[in-house]
Order: sequence, then C-alpha cells, then structure tokens
Amino acid sequence: MYCPVCGEKLALCVHDQEGLVPFCKHCEQFRFPQFATAVSMVVTNRSKDKILLAKHIGQDDFILFAGYVKKGETAEKTVTREFREETKLNVVKYKYMSSRYHEPHNVLMLNFLVIAENGEISLDKNELESAVWFDFDKALQAVRKDSDAEAFLKNAINELKKQ
Repeated sequence: MYCPVCGEKLALCVHDQEGLVPFCKHCEQFRFPQFATAVSMVVTNRSKDKILLAKHIGQDDFILFAGYVKKGETAEKTVTREFREETKLNVVKYKYMSSRYHEPHNVLMLNFLVIAENGEISLDKNELESAVWFDFDKALQAVRKDSDAEAFLKNAINELKKQ
C-alpha cells in the first residue's frame, strides 16, 4: 500500500484506538484504507411474492441488482438511479437491510430491500443479458452459493416472510 497523497510506501503502525493502521512516514499521517461503496438490491414485486434477479452479459449466475455510489450521491439515491437505469422501472419503496464488505472488489456493499413498480422491464442491454422473476426458493437456487448475494437474499426473504 502507498500513500494516496505523496506516494510513499506505507508501514503498519499502532494507532491508540484502532490497532494496526497504515502510516505514511513522509506525511506523518495515518492512512486508513479506502474502498468503494455500492448498493445491492433484493428487488421484489408489489405483492412481495417474487424476486427479480439479473444476469450480466456473458455470466452464468443470476445476481442481485447493484451499482456503485457516485461521489456526492447518497446510497438511497443510488438505489433509485441504478434500478431505473438497468430496468427502466421505478422504485416504489426501499428499506436498508444490512452491509457486507466484498473483498475481491474492495467494496462495501449496502443492501436494500426494494419494491419495484409493476410494468414492462426494459433492460440496459450494454450491461444485462436478462432479468427474471423467481419465487423465493427458485431465487435462492439461482444465485451463487455462499456468496454475498445469497446472504443478502436469505435475509430479505426472511424479512418478507414476516410481513
């Protein structure tokens, strides 16, 4: 790791309240790790009995809808913007559920349960190959096992079953 300000190689040093933290000897500053933030969406219909999953172009697994939070944008704004961009449908309601750090992409994923408006889906064909409504059991079968998507989906389904 290198200092984002001066480019100096960082060393791990003990910070009183934080434990080992990267430190720039040149700037004499602790440099807490930076990472991207994204939203992940478990999308359900108005009757809350189906889950909409997407498949990226060239991918085998179905995934949750997701997108990166842009600079200056709230996570809530990202939910409505990303879902609209990818499906041309509006979000009727959303609820924050939980978060997970996704190490392979250095991303903090903020998961939301989203109710989508009824209507015809018009996919962003530059990004998505398909989107399919599944019942709860089939949705769990369609996502990759032991993935963030599966964990978020299980949590959302548990919440939906309580309602």
